[in-house]
Amino acid sequence: TTVTLDAVDLQWAIILQIFMLIWYSPVEHLTVRNLTFRGPLEKLTEYAFQPLLSSVEQLISLDGSMKALTLEHVRNKVYYFNQGILYRQFSEMNIANLTIADAYMPHMLCPNKTSSFQCLNFSHNALTDELFQNCGTLVDLKLLILQKNKFESLRKVSFMTSRMKSLTYLDMSNNLLRHDGAGVQCQWAESLAELDLSSNQLVDAVFECLPANVQKLSLRNNQISNVPSGVAELKSLEELNLASNRLADLPGCGGFTSLQFLNVEMNSILTPSADFFQSCPRVRELQAGHNPFQCSCELQAFIRLERRSGGKLFGWPAAYVCEYPEGLRGTELKDFHLSPLACNTTLLLVTALLLT
Repeated sequence: TTVTLDAVDLQWAIILQIFMLIWYSPVEHLTVRNLTFRGPLEKLTEYAFQPLLSSVEQLISLDGSMKALTLEHVRNKVYYFNQGILYRQFSEMNIANLTIADAYMPHMLCPNKTSSFQCLNFSHNALTDELFQNCGTLVDLKLLILQKNKFESLRKVSFMTSRMKSLTYLDMSNNLLRHDGAGVQCQWAESLAELDLSSNQLVDAVFECLPANVQKLSLRNNQISNVPSGVAELKSLEELNLASNRLADLPGCGGFTSLQFLNVEMNSILTPSADFFQSCPRVRELQAGHNPFQCSCELQAFIRLERRSGGKLFGWPAAYVCEYPEGLRGTELKDFHLSPLACNTTLLLVTALLLT
């Protein structure tokens, strides 16, 4: 039921014959890695290319055993033909899972009729914001993975999903996504529950363009310096990853009333707010380590917070280390102590007066 081919370097016509043979067999999962397809010695024009695919057009409309097709590391040495013909063969396939990864693919066509796709993985290609715009035939699609492509507009990505009624997971990590805000409206699939926007070029305005029903959201490795209060009402959000950004403090939970897990590691937090768990009562785990903590009187309250939190600080104590002042650099926060006298200005003045 499973076949894997590696290092395939053949003429496209022969690859199609192999594919047709497997399609009519009991094979359910076909994986082809390191695929190079070539044309004959003469130029393979659209006229010459079309007869090779006519039989496949009939083939893909049939109900076969195939459930999943994976093509990885694909190189094309066929030139002078209409690439849309090739894309159409893949977009119309009657299978549940299709993966075309690392293929330099610049586009993919929207299926002409309601598609059986449930999972599409087009990672590490050259896809742009024009993908699946105004596409209403991917109504059964649940998982869409588009990491490592060339998407730029978060707004267009949202409209791409708006007609995907079953979509629950979307991976847009490692792209070139931006969102400038300025009242621009976004429209996401209502079913979208998990969204990965890590490693893009997003700033604070991203919170104006997020799916209303998202439960897991990753904004790791962006350029976010603040979580604006009163902008995003994500009442279903349970997990938020803001690691490797530019935050100067812990965000509040005003718009995230269901938040349970928060990751703010590797930001620019010197003195985190000590009232975090009061403003975020449902949070069960806070990952705030690997920040440049400034060990001073203000940090004492956060250290006491760890004792009261009952182990809610992930990575404590090894990931929580003083960065400033230089004399305390490398000291774990659990070992940092200052006397009540040094941190209480009123008590210090009274003591000084009494001594005087």
